[in-house]
Amino acid sequence: MGEIKHIHNDKKGAFTYRVDKKRLAEMTYVMAGEKKMIIEHTGVDESLRGQGTGKKLLEALVGYVREKGIRVMPLCPFANATFKKMTEWQDVLA
Repeated sequence: MGEIKHIHNDKKGAFTYRVDKKRLAEMTYVMAGEKKMIIEHTGVDESLRGQGTGKKLLEALVGYVREKGIRVMPLCPFANATFKKMTEWQDVLA
């Protein structure tokens, strides 16, 4: 079983999914000011496709931004499509 970690470095960051310290999935973002996050990209290793890993990353991101009062702009096609399906997460959208 893998684990999701949040990496934040100045204005950029990522939610990553690792198994045995190997990064197999990530959702990257850039901050546009202190209270706006732009999701740029989601990548999932072929070995995890169809297992909901990308959705788990987005779920972790939504929990984080809710806690911090940050609004989200999902420019990443995957994140954008997932927000449209998950109406309970749309409160964080910019």
